Amino acid sequence: MTTTETVYLGKLRCNNTHKKSGAELITDAPIDNQGLGSSYSPTDLCALSLTTCIITTVAIYSNFKKIEISSIEGSTTKIMANNPRRIDTIDVQIRIKLADQEDERIRTGIERAAHACPVSKSLHPDINQAVVIEFI
Repeated sequence: MTTTETVYLGKLRCNNTHKKSGAELITDAPIDNQGLGSSYSPTDLCALSLTTCIITTVAIYSNFKKIEISSIEGSTTKIMANNPRRIDTIDVQIRIKLADQEDERIRTGIERAAHACPVSKSLHPDINQAVVIEFI
């Protein structure tokens, strides 16, 4: 089943429509690769997918284990390599604030869940995943 339809808009830009929701996302080539840098590049989305998958997986795990989380925030840094041009490193910083539980077992379970997200398991092993989970 198709999940997304993509239409090339010209000038290295694509309009991507999520079939079920109708949500749209424009992609653009980055400035360092002939684009305007006016939106997410495909490699930005790949890196961001790791961050959002980690956060979503932690939320699912926390719901299942009945762990109350006050907030989860993340930041993503993508580092490119050349020859061939590819993602070299995805640096992910996740900050989690637990509501009440400050238990080492809970933190260990959350960290284990974070590192088991489907995107992490799908990325090529040559991509360095520098993931840091911080409890605040």
